[in-house]
Amino acid sequence: MASYRTPLDPATFTFPDPVITRADGLLAMGGDLSPARLFEAYYRGIFPWYDEGLPILWHCPNPRGVLLLDQLHVPRRLERDLARFVYTINRDFPAVINSCATIHDENHGGTWILPEMIDAYITLHHGGIAHSVEVWREDELVGGIYGVAMGGIFAAESKFHRVTNASKAALVHLGRHLQKQGFAAMDTQLPTTHLATFGVKAMPRSRYLQLLAEHRDRDCPFLPA
Repeated sequence: MASYRTPLDPATFTFPDPVITRADGLLAMGGDLSPARLFEAYYRGIFPWYDEGLPILWHCPNPRGVLLLDQLHVPRRLERDLARFVYTINRDFPAVINSCATIHDENHGGTWILPEMIDAYITLHHGGIAHSVEVWREDELVGGIYGVAMGGIFAAESKFHRVTNASKAALVHLGRHLQKQGFAAMDTQLPTTHLATFGVKAMPRSRYLQLLAEHRDRDCPFLPA
């Protein structure tokens, strides 16, 4: 029987083995967004993704979008544009995640970054697990990206822009920062044509889970040394 048909046990934080994930990436449903459950999910390569009115749905897609940080590619046109922005790290995590939710809602008529998810990731941020990169033009927040650090793997969740190239600049700044801090890879969840321009490749789930197991217990500080 497919794992998603049975809700997660609310008394434990155990997930089914990601190997039995459905073809569409869905692994399980239910549970909650507590810090302990989210930590266990990311530790095992699983993330929540669902729409309003649905139970929490947990995913581990195959293939996985993965950027090996030593393979980060910056298009030449974008490289020339990066200097017009100012970058900060963890300066305003709530503003970044709320902007991601608002702009996705405006552009697509809905968002998976629901209020309870925003609260959950802000809690992870206060716990030193979730982080953000902010992109500024003068005093205006014009772009950003946020995600979860799990040892030497960073799981990028969402990004946004209010001016051209600001979200791309956030992705590049994040990638370069992670590389300096000794991270091995950035998980983008799903491979896309857009992300492929930065070096993101489709990686079989089994290989990603192996990569995660190799690096998730490393001590890689996110903040600059």
